[in-house]
Amino acid sequence: MSTPYFVPRGGLPSQTELTTDRAVFTEAYAVLPARTMSDITTSQLPFWNNTRLWVIARPLTGFAETFSQYIVEVSPGGGSERPEPDPKAEGVLFVVDGSLTLTLDGLEHELETGGYAFVAPGARWTLRNDASATATFHWVRKSYEEVDGIDRPESFVTSDQQVEPIPMADTDGVWATSRFVDPGDVRHDMHVNIVTFAPGGTITFPETHVMEHGLYVLTGKAVYLLNKDWVEVQAGDFMWLRAYCPQACYAGGPGPFRYLLYKDVNRHAGLGPPFR
Repeated sequence: MSTPYFVPRGGLPSQTELTTDRAVFTEAYAVLPARTMSDITTSQLPFWNNTRLWVIARPLTGFAETFSQYIVEVSPGGGSERPEPDPKAEGVLFVVDGSLTLTLDGLEHELETGGYAFVAPGARWTLRNDASATATFHWVRKSYEEVDGIDRPESFVTSDQQVEPIPMADTDGVWATSRFVDPGDVRHDMHVNIVTFAPGGTITFPETHVMEHGLYVLTGKAVYLLNKDWVEVQAGDFMWLRAYCPQACYAGGPGPFRYLLYKDVNRHAGLGPPFR
């Protein structure tokens, strides 16, 4: 059964291909096209077996400030008993291919393609691939910002298939968001949602806001406004947008344009270094 999401397979571009590509890194945004996910750009992690990953965002001056994002490929028999070294880290796991066994705070879950898990800060968890085929998932990580008087959120497991997309107002359903967390729940300081545009759907104004964004295109194609530039993007591309970077889009066809969206939410702006 084929996956409904784009999955990088590595390899190397042919020697006959042109070097010119859509990759760009600016002070306001970056675009990592799908072709950049090659064998020579993979990384390894401590305590992960039979696993490789593409680090597509990391906290860095002039780049992602609030989060990191990996595309993780786990071969059969691979995984980790010690996946997260940072006790303050929270995470979202989103499976785009294959199946994985997640043990989370003592409970075992089978994450099939489309499976989504929020891993609360301090949670005990392991992940392994017990299947006969490679599994691939996105791992979004953030250092949780504690607030005195507000409890930490709990871990949970769901899936893309279980969450009904909510249409945006006045869009006739061509723009919808699958929200995995209640937007009114201020225990959460990050949202990782899936945004869906039908062909021809648009963001008709340049959104300009405090939230930093990571956008990974799961399927389809669009023309995206990033700061002052209109950029063509397609399945497998990753975009980083710093806070206040203007953004808009026109979705192309023939199928839906969908992306996994990270944003930081529900916290005061820091007033002292390190600035955020």
